[in-house]
Amino acid sequence: MAEIANDLQPHLDHGARQRKKSTGLVEISGPDGQRKTLNLAEMSDADAQLAAQFGYKPVFKREFGYLSTFSFAVSISGLFATIMTTFSYPLYAGGSAAAVWCWLISGAGCMCIACSVAELVSAYPTSGGLYFTISRLAPVDWVPALSWITGWINLLGQVAGVASSEYGAAQMLLAAVSMGRDGNYTITTNATIGVMAALTVLTGLVNSLSTYWMEKMTKTYVIFHVLVLVSCSIALLVMTKSKNSAHYVFTDVDSTSGWTPIGFSFLFGFLSVSWTMTDYDATAHITEEISEPEIKAPWAISLAMLFTYLGGFLFNIVLCFCMGDPSVILASPLAQPVAQLFYNSLGKGGGIFFTVCGFIIIKFVCFTAMQALGRTVFAFSRDRLIPFHNVWTVINAKTGTPLYAVWISVFFCIAINLIGLGSYAAISGVFNICAIALDWSYCIPILCKLMFGKFEPGPWNMGVFGKFVNAWACLWTLFVSIIFILPTVRPVTALTMNYASVFLVFILGCAAVFWYISGRRYYTGPVVEAQAEEYDSNGETAVFEKDGKAQEV
Repeated sequence: MAEIANDLQPHLDHGARQRKKSTGLVEISGPDGQRKTLNLAEMSDADAQLAAQFGYKPVFKREFGYLSTFSFAVSISGLFATIMTTFSYPLYAGGSAAAVWCWLISGAGCMCIACSVAELVSAYPTSGGLYFTISRLAPVDWVPALSWITGWINLLGQVAGVASSEYGAAQMLLAAVSMGRDGNYTITTNATIGVMAALTVLTGLVNSLSTYWMEKMTKTYVIFHVLVLVSCSIALLVMTKSKNSAHYVFTDVDSTSGWTPIGFSFLFGFLSVSWTMTDYDATAHITEEISEPEIKAPWAISLAMLFTYLGGFLFNIVLCFCMGDPSVILASPLAQPVAQLFYNSLGKGGGIFFTVCGFIIIKFVCFTAMQALGRTVFAFSRDRLIPFHNVWTVINAKTGTPLYAVWISVFFCIAINLIGLGSYAAISGVFNICAIALDWSYCIPILCKLMFGKFEPGPWNMGVFGKFVNAWACLWTLFVSIIFILPTVRPVTALTMNYASVFLVFILGCAAVFWYISGRRYYTGPVVEAQAEEYDSNGETAVFEKDGKAQEV
């Protein structure tokens, strides 16, 4: 415990926290039990806040600025590529109308979740993301159990998100190869799984680079993405000779799922939106690498999701105008309906070009999502949520990144996709569980914010509208979660079963076993590494920083 000579407690003004520079000394307890005293005056404002207010030792370099943070948030959605990957879902569910209107309806619900997440990230910018906020929003007795379940659900969602993105990348790459060979190449599940594994290892290698290089790569991504999205839309509208009518695009409902009535089948189209517009807190997991994270991170999250919402709605309309008969592209030997659409409208050259562009974009999704996943594993290990936590918190001296955390993430992302060797339906379950798990890991903290009244707003907040947006975010998540665990095709067989519920039960079962065997004996929620005291100008009043609040001792 160190004595603080100057002002340490962040300034609170009418419930909205405005950070000012913390000075003095703070003592850090590392995971190995060693204690170290740090001078807050020698740190950046964000690092001083991390140590003094949130109780964590700063270990990352803050390389991310406004553009790179926004680009990172955009890259998580990977709009152009993720629509390519999931466009078949609304077409099977309800045809062209489902592709258009499901995006508009579900996107509004996703925007409510994104803004709710942004508000919490502004208030509590740490690598733990929304998992960490439980310690500030829930009653003390509830923190261990709620943090435990939120952390494990979030981890499952992130692993499923990276795994499904890598699988989609493999599909796109093989579709481009098939186009290049004029269809004289048969795409098999085994080949797709093999390419997926190789691409996941590539993602691990990229994430083994320092934050400096990750920031440089990420900064240019958003410009490339927008150029590809706009140029592809224009090319499709100009080059497609026989377009569908506006009446067909906006009103045609044609379900091949087997569900009745068709209106119910229509709802399965929400998956495309929820899978694209998710992982909002990925930006939160790199907040310890962002300067002024309480401002830049929430703005990046909200603006990136707004871009995805509006851009996705318009791009779906373009695809529906240009796709021709949906049954033709759904039956494509390329195993990638949108790649077949590109080939039909733009020819071999254009089809290969934009499919490869989609591949590059979704690889950026994988790069950034893996970066967020690695930081999540690091943050959860820092709090002893994960077995062998001492290993995953090691920071490589040369790169300044948690390499062991990155590569254990690579291992599990490949492992979860290996089930595709037995059943393609299981791969669809990975897509489903990604949306369910991530959104529920956000809604648990949001519910705590609504129920317990302990929330202290950061600089980015929704004011009086916050509670209404938060409530709708939770209700919408409950609604779509019920849909996403149902089989999307009837009759239900082993080949058409939705395995999302199996994944969810399995990971929660493992988390529960781990909790009862050992977790409950030591886990109390996010660990506080930093402790500090301060004295007033007369040296009489001592103040101890605990759980982000100053308490007299």
